[in-house]
Amino acid sequence: MQYGRTQEILYEINKLKEVKDDDEFRRKYKTLMKSNVYVDSPLAISATEVFRENTNLFEEQIQEEIMQGDNPLEFPGLKFTQTADESKALNEDPTPSIIISASGMCEVGRIKHHLKHNLWNPKSTILFVGYQAVGTLGYSIVNGAKKVKIFGEEIAVNARIEYIEGYSGHADQEGLMNFIYSFINKPKHIFLVHGEEESQTILEEKIKQETGIPTTVPEFGETYEIGIDQENEEKVEMTHRIERRITSTIRREVIDRLQKLKDEIKDMDTYVRQDLDDNKLKDEDIFRINEKIKDLEKQIINVIEG
Repeated sequence: MQYGRTQEILYEINKLKEVKDDDEFRRKYKTLMKSNVYVDSPLAISATEVFRENTNLFEEQIQEEIMQGDNPLEFPGLKFTQTADESKALNEDPTPSIIISASGMCEVGRIKHHLKHNLWNPKSTILFVGYQAVGTLGYSIVNGAKKVKIFGEEIAVNARIEYIEGYSGHADQEGLMNFIYSFINKPKHIFLVHGEEESQTILEEKIKQETGIPTTVPEFGETYEIGIDQENEEKVEMTHRIERRITSTIRREVIDRLQKLKDEIKDMDTYVRQDLDDNKLKDEDIFRINEKIKDLEKQIINVIEG
């Protein structure tokens, strides 16, 4: 049965109850499952509904389990948060719980608010189940950052940080090589345009040595044309290149950071408006929010005028 990442985790949580030869494990599992499990991602919730509506496509073994009343995507305490208000309420509830949230690299979305409210707490555990790209918030946390900035506020990383690489949605080197071997008619040329530089270089050499297929790792700003030469042979030719790679890299980084800033401001706008609509909010809290927005405004003006 091929699930998405969220559905795989729900499946694994549900299947833990089948461990019968470890009394200590069963005791811990029983304690764990006293807590509610929240899926707090609109996309993951929609995907889960698709799975639920198409159980006839599951493997026969899973269908038999469902017929016996054991749906792998349903168990006591499993809840789905549909609205932003429901998501926000999770951070105001002191009851122990498991929250499955997105995005995977913690750059945007509801996960940032859960991190803001839980990273500082040594009783919390933050479990990453996918690849964390260099330069992302998730990468900083996984690689031991003691403090991170979320919505302009510095948050201490006191929570227990764990990482399970096996749930990554990307194929590893072996998987990519098997994909290439699977072609009956081998590719004439391969471009590697995704991944970290060191990993791309290693994979490039492996493809060339083991398959003989010409392979290129294009740099930012390079343009290639693929066509047929006069001898009716396929031709791959670089037609344009930005010579100053450092400048190009910085330009791309600026554009990426601007997009991240836009996403953060959009998230902040939603949650600040929700806070201001809360009649229980104290005057000093409103003053604090206002001062933070004024500080952010000054920083943006300094960038524009600088």
